[in-house]
Amino acid sequence: MIQLFTGLAMYGISLAMFIRAGLGLDPWDVFHQGLANRTGMSIGLVVIIVSFLVLLLWIPLRQWPGFGTLCNAILVGVFADIGLALIPAVSQLFGQVAMLAGAVLLNGIASACYIGARFGPGARDGLMTGLARRTGWSVRLSRTLIEVTVLAIGWVLGGSVGVGTVVYALAIGPLVQLLLPRFMVPAALPQTAGAAPATVS
Repeated sequence: MIQLFTGLAMYGISLAMFIRAGLGLDPWDVFHQGLANRTGMSIGLVVIIVSFLVLLLWIPLRQWPGFGTLCNAILVGVFADIGLALIPAVSQLFGQVAMLAGAVLLNGIASACYIGARFGPGARDGLMTGLARRTGWSVRLSRTLIEVTVLAIGWVLGGSVGVGTVVYALAIGPLVQLLLPRFMVPAALPQTAGAAPATVS
């Protein structure tokens, strides 16, 4: 439980760091930022609302959320807003690059923590795996289609696309793969129904 909550808190803080770096966000957060820009809501609130809307798409896919799924849907957005309130924006290129590097590293650690806790996938990951299971598509194809779609919509809405988007796409998979064994809770420990390792939300 401590690992789950710590991971989700760090994930939200890493999102705030990506925004403050100003060099581009990952596809889903480009979408979140675009919606926040258009609606006037905080990005954290947008993350929470989108998470629950995505969970509605689990119903036809016959996916069931775990305890960690619901915690993810709420806490990442909460801590993203906390992080934005505490972390100042940086304007110099060196500071932006340092902030981006720290955000990627923290995001990788956070992802390994909450995935390794085995309390269920995030809403967006469950959508990806559920779509793959129901359609027979590969997980890679399902993820690509979903992320290209939200990236394109987010960019049209004014979300930040840049070098950080590319760095995240290239670095996060290998980083989580490297860190996950160090944070994986043994399967023999009690866990919630339906809880299974998932990819990054």
